[in-house]
Amino acid sequence: MIKLEQLVLASHNAGKLKELQAMLGASVKVRSIGEFSQVEPEETGLSFVENAILKARNAARLSGLPALADDSGLAVDFLGGAPGIYSARYADGRGDAANNAKLLEAMKDVPDAERGAQFVSVLALVRHADDPLPILCEGIWEGRILREARGAHGFGYDPLFWVPERDCSSAELAPEEKNRLSHRARAMALLKQRLGL
Repeated sequence: MIKLEQLVLASHNAGKLKELQAMLGASVKVRSIGEFSQVEPEETGLSFVENAILKARNAARLSGLPALADDSGLAVDFLGGAPGIYSARYADGRGDAANNAKLLEAMKDVPDAERGAQFVSVLALVRHADDPLPILCEGIWEGRILREARGAHGFGYDPLFWVPERDCSSAELAPEEKNRLSHRARAMALLKQRLGL
């Protein structure tokens, strides 16, 4: 079991930082990689797992601290798993609104029965940059793609992701509830179990 007092999150995404700190609680101080570097590593992996490990190792190297990376995205069944690992850059890096608009356009003629999707999160924790045994935890959140945006909470594709068990979009969930249900929450629950938190 790894004892952690602090770690660096390999992300400049304020939404992820806030979510993950809330999920970890006060027992572990989460610092942003932005304290150490503004440079994002090139995500050259072909899977969420590869990119999470790459980002965690880079953050540990830059900070000298244990590092946690989340590589996550939206995998839409009809689109063969796209946008997948390219979720944040789906609309050529133009941001959430452009990504959502591109997804809605791609799905405009798709019947409701074929709009299944999953949010996927892979967490990779390394004790140091050359850690030969990173801890990997995966969370998957099943839903479907809406025909229009709904809700004001969250970030990314949350306004388009229908959560069947709550009969609303992810962006309509209170942040605390999303932090209990989401793909990231599922991966984090596994990580906390592995860490004994």
